[in-house]
Amino acid sequence: MHSKYAGACSDRLTIENIDAAARTKGIHVIGTGDFTHPEWLKEIKKNLIQEENGLFKVKNSNTDVAFIASAEVCTIYPKTKGGKAGMFDRTGNVAKIHHGILAPDIETVEQVNELLAKKGSLTIDGRPQLNMSSSELVETLVGVNKDIFVFAAHAWTPWFGVFGSMGGFDSIEEAYEDQAKHVHAIETGLSSDPAMNWRVSKLDKYALISGGDAHSLPKLGREATVFDFEEKDLSYSSITNAMKEKRVKYTIEFYPEEGKYHFDGHRNCKVSLSPEEAKKYNDRCPVCGKKLTLGVLHRVNELADREMGYVPKGAAPFVHAIPLDEVLSFVSKKGVSSLYVKNTYEKLVNRFGSEFNVLLKADISKIGEVDKPVAAAIANVRQEHVSIKPGYDGVFGVIDISDVTESKHAAGTYPAHGQKTIGSF
Repeated sequence: MHSKYAGACSDRLTIENIDAAARTKGIHVIGTGDFTHPEWLKEIKKNLIQEENGLFKVKNSNTDVAFIASAEVCTIYPKTKGGKAGMFDRTGNVAKIHHGILAPDIETVEQVNELLAKKGSLTIDGRPQLNMSSSELVETLVGVNKDIFVFAAHAWTPWFGVFGSMGGFDSIEEAYEDQAKHVHAIETGLSSDPAMNWRVSKLDKYALISGGDAHSLPKLGREATVFDFEEKDLSYSSITNAMKEKRVKYTIEFYPEEGKYHFDGHRNCKVSLSPEEAKKYNDRCPVCGKKLTLGVLHRVNELADREMGYVPKGAAPFVHAIPLDEVLSFVSKKGVSSLYVKNTYEKLVNRFGSEFNVLLKADISKIGEVDKPVAAAIANVRQEHVSIKPGYDGVFGVIDISDVTESKHAAGTYPAHGQKTIGSF
């Protein structure tokens, strides 16, 4: 989650609006985002109050939505051949890694900000760039409070993922060095899903989590992590401990091909290639000859030591979903901001309580009472009867959720994952 103070983020990302949008989506706990930014922290302190469970609620509100203090930061540092911070190696690689941070209270946040401000400006962007290594960041954070939780944010994306093709690492241990012991979770990002990560055995010990990384209100909940708590047991520590102990119930996932870094490609030349096709061109653009942006599937293939389809023992299941406004836009052939999309969205949410209920739980025949074509499209998504032209080099994938008689999920890049319905989890 981000705030209005982060680059390329909507001005409508205020506490009040995030709270309302989360309720509409069906989100119970959401990050504050950007607690490192001084102005946003003022708004957090002004509008939220911390409860005994370590989570926050909007002041003077009966909302069911809870906030958890969160931020995302970017560490930028030279990367030697062995993956350690230090002198530039001969290729000039620089590690630019994004990290997610959860904090147990405002006092901890303020201490963290005081220390991180010495490593880079916290006022320029809600997602600050810090001149420190990944290991130094974690050491600093847990030195403030051992209950801080750090995870690798959108771990596979080319430019800023810990495993990304543009300066990433081949393991958590390489990236975080002696502080890897404090990293217990990996956010898989929009362009990968758990099944792709299951191919890499060294990731088995980490919780695979998902988050929307929302830059605007409609993007809330495009991915989410689901835990199994009684309301009385919900707390900051129950959430972080569940991740440490890999007690994720399931995750809600983008179809990874819809993510904008799934395939290899070159946006300027409109070139999109599978990893196999890219290799034929020595990973260079066949149009201009420049180096391709190597996507998530390419990096997974490089690090994988298992075939697609392998499921580790005890792995949390997952379900693919497509945001409701995108489904409505596809059905109507109208923009996501159109009056039809807005009105139908409101009808469905009012009828079934939340967007997640519409997408994942509501009876298809009941959805059909509101709009039959939409019901058919949602049924196709649940059954993975979709066809996708994969995203590449910053371009989102193009999805077709027509009545496809046979799953074309992954556009032939890998087979469907045997998705279950939510009720079977």
